[in-house]
Amino acid sequence: MEVIAKYYVETDLPIEKAAEAIAAEQSTGTWTEVERERLASDLAARVVRAEGNFAYVAFPEELFEAGNIPQYLSVVAGNLFGLGALKKVRLLDVIFPQRLVEAHRGPRFGIKEARKILGVFDRPLVGTIIKPKVGLSPKDTAEVAGQAVRGGLDLIKDDETLTDQSFCPIDERVEAVMAELSKVEDETGKKAFYAVNVTSGAEEILERAEEVVGRGANMVMVDVLTTGFSAVEVLARGVKVPIHVHRTMHGAFTRDRRHGISMLPISRLVRMAGGTNLHTGSYLGKMAGDREENDSCRDALREEWYGLRPVFPVASGGVHPGMVRPNLDGYGTDCIIQAGGGVHGHPSGTTAGATAMVQAVEAWVAGVTTEEYARSHKELDAALKFWSR
Repeated sequence: MEVIAKYYVETDLPIEKAAEAIAAEQSTGTWTEVERERLASDLAARVVRAEGNFAYVAFPEELFEAGNIPQYLSVVAGNLFGLGALKKVRLLDVIFPQRLVEAHRGPRFGIKEARKILGVFDRPLVGTIIKPKVGLSPKDTAEVAGQAVRGGLDLIKDDETLTDQSFCPIDERVEAVMAELSKVEDETGKKAFYAVNVTSGAEEILERAEEVVGRGANMVMVDVLTTGFSAVEVLARGVKVPIHVHRTMHGAFTRDRRHGISMLPISRLVRMAGGTNLHTGSYLGKMAGDREENDSCRDALREEWYGLRPVFPVASGGVHPGMVRPNLDGYGTDCIIQAGGGVHGHPSGTTAGATAMVQAVEAWVAGVTTEEYARSHKELDAALKFWSR
């Protein structure tokens, strides 16, 4: 069996030669002839196809240490980005054989398990980020979280830069937020996740996650590209709550459509590692991605894949109620639509903003236009008018 990697390449070389250079650099080759290379010839990567700007390279499965995601990336996305003959090169996709996929447990909590906790089965989930991103005290954070859940939201999350700063200590924050969410649930029956950002160093992240779960957290969050995929795996094995995976810093890899790494391989690796939710980009919003890439990430997270549980794609970034429909048309029912400013910036405040987002989702589920639904739902009507200015 082989691992097949697909690359986009810009080079002055014939594409076949460029593909051969990638195959050699990422397997047994070097810049000059080495006599011992013949001894390792069975492990040499080979070019499957090279045409136009696209190269498909097959790597023998034996090159990979099963269960070691960092090593996988060293093979398929290693030194090739430094090859002088390649002006641009982008890793578009990686197809892993069954043995390597099954070397990973994947999510402890997938879509089905997360829905069961909330008791929500027939619609997309709706979430928000605490805003402002940083600066609020634990008490203030809890107040905002409670307001959002009273508006009907399913998920509240820390922003990617909020961890355990002095103005909002993580232990105090978790206890305050979970106490508020418990109070809201007692009063309204509404359950919600709070994704606590446990992003930290390798020696600390599991201990931090266990600590916040011990204080009542029902979801943890991790910045996968700053901590590494192994951090997600450690959390998936070590804590018995769902894991919300943020992709902060992804633009350094994904933004240039002709260079770097696309979100598709990242999506596959997060599912292997055990994330429950992954930010994959929006179809409409300030961080809207390429439609084809969004579609591919959506499918990679949810389609059958050697028994690994499916993962929620998350649409976020500059989303407000008027943008709900295009995003749900793209992602469908099994996704999370998430808004920060699009909730808290509502002219009537956070609870009304949360209600407006939920109403926009209800309209989509009912097959009614957002504008038509707004005629009988004042929060949604106010939101559409406010953000169409």
